[in-house]
Amino acid sequence: MSLSWVDRRSLRLANGIGFLLCVGMIAGAYYMELVMGLEPCPLCILQRLAVVAMGVVFLLATVHGPRGFGRHLYGLLLLSAAGTGAAIAGRHLWLQSLPEDQVPACGPGLDYMLEVFPLMDALRMTLQGSGECAEVEKVLGVTLPGWTLAAFIIVGLYGVLMNMRPRERAIWL
Repeated sequence: MSLSWVDRRSLRLANGIGFLLCVGMIAGAYYMELVMGLEPCPLCILQRLAVVAMGVVFLLATVHGPRGFGRHLYGLLLLSAAGTGAAIAGRHLWLQSLPEDQVPACGPGLDYMLEVFPLMDALRMTLQGSGECAEVEKVLGVTLPGWTLAAFIIVGLYGVLMNMRPRERAIWL
């Protein structure tokens, strides 16, 4: 089944909106870092990378305006990026829920680990978390990884549904 011009245009617009949502998430992260003075931990940085990955997929889908299998491929890529980000945010939330005596010791920064260790070792150590990842910062009563988990679920599902929905029965947004 091929998409009509109107369907392709609405799909491009939907993916463009997804891209703008990701840009907003990254802008919010940098606002919290540069204006509010909240220093990102290694897991926060990995979550940012997952948001950037989602944004790149949304941008590519916007420019490409895919049809048929391409729509599903972009949907799967978005599911993968959002799922990875949600898993990292979930791990971050779990670390923050640990009692103080079970929190891992603070480790080296992500920059240092990437310089000294092979990439996979640095990634493994980062995902294990450290004491700085267990520090709880709240915005409007919700922890930052809680917000990012919700954003990964909402924006990720939006992207998957927009790209993988059947066209003939779809209602735009």
